[in-house]
Amino acid sequence: MATELPRDWQSPPRLEGRHARLEPLLREHADGLRAALDGDALAGLWYTNVPRAAEVDAYLDGVFASQAQGRILPFAIRDAVGDIVGSTRFYDLEPTVPRVSIGYTWYAPRVQRTGVNTETKLMLLTHAFETLGCISVVFETSWFNQRSRAAIARLGAKQDGVLRNHRRHADGSPRDTVIFSILDNEWPAVKRNLLSRLAQHESSP
Repeated sequence: MATELPRDWQSPPRLEGRHARLEPLLREHADGLRAALDGDALAGLWYTNVPRAAEVDAYLDGVFASQAQGRILPFAIRDAVGDIVGSTRFYDLEPTVPRVSIGYTWYAPRVQRTGVNTETKLMLLTHAFETLGCISVVFETSWFNQRSRAAIARLGAKQDGVLRNHRRHADGSPRDTVIFSILDNEWPAVKRNLLSRLAQHESSP
């Protein structure tokens, strides 16, 4: 029998900032997710795991099955006006370490590289380190996803290595996974960096 997760690890929290709001992913978010996928522009990248608009219901089935098994905590992402603009999750939950991974993140093209992304990462990392008490937070991405690799590095995460043929891409091809992490003793500097970047977004016209 699987050990029951501690209470704080059982349900996604609601996290709110000025640019973004994270709320537990629900079936009623489906139409908003379809709109955010913007004509499958994101799903066209073969090395990502972004669903196509027509696949959102099946995508949610998989999400909720994993959540029921205690494997993930999924979120819908809203922007400042309340529109759904993407999704993200905690996964590989390891409360005995404690450690989580952050990923399976995608955003509508119009909010990429805006305060939404910066604040989303700030809220998730703050929850992981300051509420869950994690000593490590992990990020993974495909070797071919140069944009994602650069974005993770900009957070202040350090590259730990590359796991060859670690997983499969959505098209079934083997994926070399680039592993990054942030440790608890690194979190204060990473947090300062994210707050500084967020202030730059807020001062932009």
